[in-house]
Amino acid sequence: MKARVHITLKPGVLDPQGKAIAQALERLGFDDVNGVRQGKYIEIDLAETDAVKARETVEAMCGRLLANTVIENYAIELAE
Repeated sequence: MKARVHITLKPGVLDPQGKAIAQALERLGFDDVNGVRQGKYIEIDLAETDAVKARETVEAMCGRLLANTVIENYAIELAE
């Protein structure tokens, strides 16, 4: 089973990288950009075939290592 994890900063948390990207886009002539928030994408191949167990495992991974749950949100997608 494959897990896709999207990690983003929570609303209200400052995003200096997103701000730098927005400024660079503006310098390149993309004037219609009102803001940018950047995040992380992680893809994990799991040996687990049970979707419930796979989700529980990835939730534990996010809580213990992949995401800083104080300032970040994460979303998990599972695919076979």
